[in-house]
Amino acid sequence: MAKINTILFDCDNTLVLSEELAFEGCAELINEIAATKNVPLQEPFTGDKLITEFVGQNFRGMMVSLQQRYSFSMTPDELNDYVRREEDVVIAKLKAKATSCPGVDAVLERLAAQKEYHLAVVSSSALRRVQASIDKVGQAKYFGGDVFSAATSLPTPTSKPDPAIYLHAMKTLGKSAEECVAVEDSKSGTLSGTRAGIKVIGYVGPYKDDEKVKMEKVLREAGAVVVMQDWSEFEGILAKI
Repeated sequence: MAKINTILFDCDNTLVLSEELAFEGCAELINEIAATKNVPLQEPFTGDKLITEFVGQNFRGMMVSLQQRYSFSMTPDELNDYVRREEDVVIAKLKAKATSCPGVDAVLERLAAQKEYHLAVVSSSALRRVQASIDKVGQAKYFGGDVFSAATSLPTPTSKPDPAIYLHAMKTLGKSAEECVAVEDSKSGTLSGTRAGIKVIGYVGPYKDDEKVKMEKVLREAGAVVVMQDWSEFEGILAKI
């Protein structure tokens, strides 16, 4: 059995507390799209509502789901234009307000000092957004150029739970699934890693207290081999895996 030598981190709400900021900006844009397309929403989308329904998906994935749900369509050019606008809105919010997930910076610093593991980021979000997030909180130095985006790094943009971005990251890094472990906070992310054959550590730290028990069950059912509440548990979990 191959020794684990590579750690693949999701970004949003795993490394950086970005989901609430991103979904806040996203909701404003989706409500505008609904108005433009005459979609009869019972009530406008809020950031919280989008998080509940779409956590772990990128904006393009959300728009595909919403077009199916509300029976409207947009041209590829329209969709690409909205994707660019959403990136700009979210990046502005992240550059202003993003912070690290509690405890993760100390873990990254120790892992980098040990030099035992290759560290990379594997996200559904657009590369510009991921880079803005890790730049803002000072984490970019740990990953070099090894930042992979399902929205940007693939020939055809996709979103987790499609395993394509994990498969691409492993191929680019020259790693097998047996050599890797992933850290994910969402069902779609956990499914993506698991479907690529990677052991996934679930992380429920950023969820509200009343949601943590539910999300732990969701992540386990999606294939997480273990679920951690806090980054202080990570190195102990990694040693066991």
